[in-house]
Amino acid sequence: MNTNWIKVFIAAFFEVFWVIGLKHADDLWSWTGTVVSIIISFYLMIMAGRKLPVGTVYAVFVGLGTAGTVFSEIIFFGEAFKVGKIVLILILLVGVIGLKLVTKDKPQEGAES
Repeated sequence: MNTNWIKVFIAAFFEVFWVIGLKHADDLWSWTGTVVSIIISFYLMIMAGRKLPVGTVYAVFVGLGTAGTVFSEIIFFGEAFKVGKIVLILILLVGVIGLKLVTKDKPQEGAES
């Protein structure tokens, strides 16, 4: 796994924070954290998208962010645990991982073959 995919995973991690922040922020500090998370998340996703296929980057970003947000809501905010929801999130993750595995990375410019 190259550093660009690591950027996508970190961006998805921060996506969970800003999505939760949009729902739960209620003071200046939590809104500041939400905005900082948005900036970090999108910056990393954009940087990764310069070297990797944008459609795949976005699908992985959104899929991991969605899964992380659902699990965080269940664990930290008392969202109802439903087996069907978990099964569907796992199917989503399998699709995202499969998409990442079948996508070839573009060779970086200037790199020797």
